[in-house]
Amino acid sequence: MRRSLYLVLDETYRDFLPPEAGAPHALFADPRAETNLVGLYSFSKAYAIPGHRMGAMIAGGTILAEIEKVIDSLQICAPRPAQAALPWAIEALAEWRADNAATIASRARLFERMIADVPGWELDQIGAYFAYLRHPWPDRPAAAVAADLARHLGILALPGSFFGPHQEKHLRIAFANVTEDGISEIMRRLALGFPALPTNQTDDEKGPSIHD
Repeated sequence: MRRSLYLVLDETYRDFLPPEAGAPHALFADPRAETNLVGLYSFSKAYAIPGHRMGAMIAGGTILAEIEKVIDSLQICAPRPAQAALPWAIEALAEWRADNAATIASRARLFERMIADVPGWELDQIGAYFAYLRHPWPDRPAAAVAADLARHLGILALPGSFFGPHQEKHLRIAFANVTEDGISEIMRRLALGFPALPTNQTDDEKGPSIHD
């Protein structure tokens, strides 16, 4: 506040926090929230409507008035049918959202347990939808490792380099829409492919592997 900075919270995944964890913070109870805090929320994940780009914003009246000036000048906005349906869905789908969050949390716990037994892979962070993994080839670019996983093991992952500098040792794998059997299959393939994926060789240089 002394430096006229704003804290912007992106709480897209707040519905997936375990109920026993309680409130994640008390920032909105701080008097400074009226002038220096902006809370963002997306309906896309909890309500399974990502294509509709529906969200919400919480901020002080003065901040919102200035933001509305910008929004009023945009040429695109969220579609009206989804805006009309959401007030009903907030109450009516509460039980469905809770059940869905519990299912995804169970998948996250399974992923966390199983990845610990896969040689060479380390789990650095796990959230509601994604796991951020340290892959076993520190000298190879993350994009090359991701390409090898897709080519040899049929696993799609995003390179850590997509998310910022100094992330070449990491991959992001989504598990929220993968069944428990599917998560088990991912682990089986990762364990199978660990000794067989290429190092720094080109496709012409490397010999046959168990995947060829």
